[in-house]
Amino acid sequence: MSITKDIEIEELVEKIPASVSYLSKKGIRCIMCGEPIWGTLEEAAREKGFSDEEIDVFVSEINELGKKGESPRPADLSRKINPLDISE
Repeated sequence: MSITKDIEIEELVEKIPASVSYLSKKGIRCIMCGEPIWGTLEEAAREKGFSDEEIDVFVSEINELGKKGESPRPADLSRKINPLDISE
């Protein structure tokens, strides 16, 4: 999965949830009251005064976040649960 600066914020948040925290640290709010902000990543960054070069860095770093999120699920989530281990 590769994102571009033209990705809609709603789609970005769905594909790479870690992007919310990343963008927030950059001063770009992409979630308000639980709903995504409308527009593209580029539009949101431009509203905050970021340059083309800075937006390219955002795209690159968010793509890296996406790659990290594609790791296999932890082994402890895939193990079988013994019903006797479950307490009520």
